[in-house]
Amino acid sequence: MNAPGTPVASIDERDWTAQALGRLRQEAARSADTHLLKLEFRGFPGIDFYFKDEAAHPTGSLKHRLARSLYLYALCNGRLRDGQPVVDASSGSTAISEAWFARLLGLQFTAVMPACTAPRKIADVEALGGRCDLVPDPAQVHERAARHAAAGACHLDQFALAERATDWRGNNNIAESILGQLAGEPHPEPAWIVCGVGTGGTSATIGRYLRYRGLRTRLCAAEPDGSAFVHGWRGRDRDAVCSRPTVIEGIGRPRVEPGFLFEIVDEVIEVADAASIAAMSVLEQHLGRRYGGSSGTNLVACLLLATRMRERGERGSIVSLLCDHGERYDGTLLDPDWLRRNGLDPAPAAAALHATIASGRWHPPRGGA
Repeated sequence: MNAPGTPVASIDERDWTAQALGRLRQEAARSADTHLLKLEFRGFPGIDFYFKDEAAHPTGSLKHRLARSLYLYALCNGRLRDGQPVVDASSGSTAISEAWFARLLGLQFTAVMPACTAPRKIADVEALGGRCDLVPDPAQVHERAARHAAAGACHLDQFALAERATDWRGNNNIAESILGQLAGEPHPEPAWIVCGVGTGGTSATIGRYLRYRGLRTRLCAAEPDGSAFVHGWRGRDRDAVCSRPTVIEGIGRPRVEPGFLFEIVDEVIEVADAASIAAMSVLEQHLGRRYGGSSGTNLVACLLLATRMRERGERGSIVSLLCDHGERYDGTLLDPDWLRRNGLDPAPAAAALHATIASGRWHPPRGGA
């Protein structure tokens, strides 16, 4: 029996929830799995590189999976009702995906974003009918989102709920998908899977699933220099904060988020921003299209792991993620004038990465900032 004063969902509300869940199931069925792209680099014979193209989702990024999971979680927990506005704090890609799903469900969505977010991402949210509440201080986005929630919005809360909203045991989660796609490859059990840590949801899903399956595959977190996850992982310190800012959106959080799980990550590799940006151009040369900064961060970490494997005489495969479209960064990471204004010169790092790919020996990718 409900306690006095506790609201009880009406039949109409339950019907709406059932209809909303049905729309999400239909969307998942229409959105076929993403491609696993294979690269073979000259300097690494016997080591295969695979990149899961999460930019192929309808909303153009890895966050499409997360946004669907967050809406499912809110609906099944009775937190989201017909006509209720929705809010979340996001630097862009999650917000774009959440705005897309809000439109699918006929709901109004507000993204609380740092004012420094790439303009293309802001435009993409607005094109989907979402609103952008821009906050000058990135550290204040959580507080601003909480204000919207206090006014009645459903806070999807990706940073607090990503780790628990994602079904890591199966249901075609990203780890299960990767391993299924590798089943017929020369090295079906990868030596490493590499990903960044934004909300912590993807790394938690992959790390848990690897253990669930009893695999020896190790998980590497590729992160910008000095991120909160880097410091937190090293000392298992949940009060850690970043020691330097980053221009690579979506990862490199300034604080340890609730969804960060340090114990399931086997290695953390720090990548300078200039190296991540340089790796964007390397990916474009090898794959024929542009991907974002966090994809570049992943590539740098993959190459470092591969050089270590080569030094030990190991063969195998390394898997990582292509997180979003590079076109979203036309006005920032891919704009030479913007790079100069921010003291970033990716050219030396790009030369070092090409040398690593050609030789199989590690050439540290250094550059401005």
